[in-house]
Amino acid sequence: MGSIVQAAKITHVPSIWMSHTIEQFHGIRQSAIDGLDELGRRAQASGVETFLVFDVHWIVNQGFHINAKARHEGCFTSHELPHMLADLDYGYDGDPDLANAIAESVDKAGLRAMAHDTPNLACEYGTLVPMHFMNEGSFARVVPVAANQYASIDEGRRMGEAIARAIADSGRKVSVLASGSLSHAFWPNAVSADGLNKVNGEFNRQVDLRVLDLWQQGAWPEFLDMLPAYAERCYGECAMVDTAMLFGALGWADYQGTAEIITPYFGSSGTGQCNVVFDPPPVP
Repeated sequence: MGSIVQAAKITHVPSIWMSHTIEQFHGIRQSAIDGLDELGRRAQASGVETFLVFDVHWIVNQGFHINAKARHEGCFTSHELPHMLADLDYGYDGDPDLANAIAESVDKAGLRAMAHDTPNLACEYGTLVPMHFMNEGSFARVVPVAANQYASIDEGRRMGEAIARAIADSGRKVSVLASGSLSHAFWPNAVSADGLNKVNGEFNRQVDLRVLDLWQQGAWPEFLDMLPAYAERCYGECAMVDTAMLFGALGWADYQGTAEIITPYFGSSGTGQCNVVFDPPPVP
């Protein structure tokens, strides 16, 4: 019997890599790095065998996709923000068995899913930045899951539920990670450099903070009820489908766990960021 032994909403912003590698910006994201390090330590202590990463920078337009390669390896430079994120070397084992089982489970749920063992299908930075800090020494396998930018919140929920069923049947101990922002309104280009450490707009900041309050209170039905409007009005990254998948895997409105903020809320290039860990759901 497999189980979700860790679940988290995590940050992957390129300014983390700047903080880590560029002297001029050294330390600006140390709290995020510390949070990812801590999540990695907890994952290892929980016996995590596979990190399943809902990556909103692997953006797809049709269906649901899982990277089923046996090995992820390369050197990554962001085409989006190459001045922030360049030359990130990586090497992790994949988990083809789990990836294919997820695709089968999602298909059975009535959603189109495809698992890909394609040599040139590389990883995106929504996976690579967190894994650099969480998976030190490559102690666990990595399975990236794409984010469909046209999927509804309800499809994300159903995807997450199907993933949980596949994990339960897999025999794996899995960490499920929603790698994406809270609000996601980038600054206009003319002022973007000045907004490196800020959230774009007080409305977005206040809604993000309210969401974190709801999570800490365990007010799951209230949060899930507001999630579609939250994603729309606060410019959710890939419509916050990563968050929908995470909560679908946790049990949606039946979830009874608690949340712990590991990295306090911060702004990055207009977006709202944090690291939050959730109690794993009961083993079925």
